[in-house]
Amino acid sequence: MNFSQSVPQPSNNIHCAEEKPRACGMVIFGASGDLTFRKLLPSLFSLFANGYLPDNFFLLGFARTQMRDEDFRQRIKDKLSANVSEAGQALDKFVELCHYQADDYQDAQAYERLNHKLRQLSRRYDVQDNLLFYLSMPPSMYQPILEQLGQNGLLDEGGEQSPWRRVIFEKPFGHDLPSSRHLETVLASNLKEEQVYRIDHYLGKETVQNIMILRFANSVFEPLWNRRYIDHVQITVAEDIGIEHRAGYFDSTGLLRDMFQNHLLQIMALIAMEPPVSFAADHVRDEKVKLLNSVHPLNPGELPEQVVRGQYSEGRINGEPVPAYRQEEGVEPESMTETFAAMKLFIENWRWKGVPFYLRSGKRLAARASEAVIVFKEVPHSIFHPLESEDLQANTLKMRIQPQEGVCLGIQAKRPGPKLCLGNLNLSFRYEDVFQKAAIDAYARLLLDAMLGDQTLFLRSDNIDIAWQLLTPILEDWRQGRQSSLPLHFYAAGSETGPEAADNLLNIDQRSWLPYT
Repeated sequence: MNFSQSVPQPSNNIHCAEEKPRACGMVIFGASGDLTFRKLLPSLFSLFANGYLPDNFFLLGFARTQMRDEDFRQRIKDKLSANVSEAGQALDKFVELCHYQADDYQDAQAYERLNHKLRQLSRRYDVQDNLLFYLSMPPSMYQPILEQLGQNGLLDEGGEQSPWRRVIFEKPFGHDLPSSRHLETVLASNLKEEQVYRIDHYLGKETVQNIMILRFANSVFEPLWNRRYIDHVQITVAEDIGIEHRAGYFDSTGLLRDMFQNHLLQIMALIAMEPPVSFAADHVRDEKVKLLNSVHPLNPGELPEQVVRGQYSEGRINGEPVPAYRQEEGVEPESMTETFAAMKLFIENWRWKGVPFYLRSGKRLAARASEAVIVFKEVPHSIFHPLESEDLQANTLKMRIQPQEGVCLGIQAKRPGPKLCLGNLNLSFRYEDVFQKAAIDAYARLLLDAMLGDQTLFLRSDNIDIAWQLLTPILEDWRQGRQSSLPLHFYAAGSETGPEAADNLLNIDQRSWLPYT
């Protein structure tokens, strides 16, 4: 589908509501790491430059790397100047709000120094002791950091007018169901649920948020959003990159944990959930949990008919040769780790009974694309002789999440020419074309929401637990290695659809994957 065929103009009937957070300070643990400089700092600067950050704000980076405030600020300037256009004077003002503490995460005295520094900064910037902590750290570090923060009173909250304290956690949320539950025990022993912000950056993307707007702010879709009119749903997250020097993490994690446990299941939940009572965080998250609870369990005996796993072999990406996964630096020569997975899920409720949801994700595919496609049923009868109903392409609603965020509705229409001349027409828009600017970065959206205390786009503990329960039969099967009931299928790097077995997952249902390039 072509997302650049038309450029509709936005209506003047636009309703926008964006709150500005109360004064606060933010502490990033792991401030010298890649995520901080690649995602967090550019997002914070974007919020600052667009006037979304509080008027009273400071940032404190905490890491082991030895740096002074001046060194930290210079690194920020160097990074943002190279990657953010028109930084100008705003960047100079932003870096003045940035401070740094070099210390050991497991040193109790480091947190006494942190507490002292935060009191100083809070008075200097008048942030009323409101603090947002971002743990850009491995989950193994959560417990010692939280315990030390708690012992120093940095997680304490009082009444409604008292200072608030919130903590953002990066995925992964455990490695399996037992480790996830242990992690939640650690969080629950140190924090209240309303203080916990488990971040999944996919939920901050404009098109993911727009799923709810499309469904519940337009009466045209809701009557059709059920098994009577929808044939099936396809959700794809394709990447053309490999593991990008992350062999140590990825080879012990795999694609299923990395993408399905969070991103794909969350997108499916937003597409399929019932209308929430309101847009309030817990109302939305309640419906997502109900939906995931309605997914038909993946029973061990049914796995071969519902799940495919694959691994990329040698191939070409953009005309350039790339190695097989097992040839990547740091990967075991006989690794059975999956770089591709596809599955067929069913939702056992009145709305979706019998409608398959096909999910797939893979690395080293033909292109980078993330999208969800609603495929409607074919017309029951064709009046356009000699065309039969199966000759008419089914209507589709494609929601492109990346790289070109937008929406595309595929319909049948007459083409210029003979009396009987029809084909598919795409009614599409891209956010960048319509609004003349790129959509707000997902991390920026989520950081702003955390400052506002809005948990709508963050994951709740019961949601994560249900997702792990759903995937546990697959993970247990794969732990059997070569005795697994699900063989490892190989596909050439640069493939559009991954292993042939993924095509067969749909072919057996007389369906096929839609192209995403």
